[in-house]
Amino acid sequence: MISRLFLDHPRKVEESYVEHAIFAGWFALRLFAAACAALVHAVIPCLFEKTASRMIATMYAQTHNRGQ
Repeated sequence: MISRLFLDHPRKVEESYVEHAIFAGWFALRLFAAACAALVHAVIPCLFEKTASRMIATMYAQTHNRGQ
């Protein structure tokens, strides 16, 4: 049960639990930054015009084929 909850997915993407936790935490911080840029852009449209979409595209490219 513990292995299934905490280790199966990291193994699928060929990472240890700690490596996966670091990657996922960093990914969450980048998502938060993209969300903040999008929120600022929503209020002041001339700011961060392409920042959030560029960040998301970069993150997608980093995760698209992981574990395959």
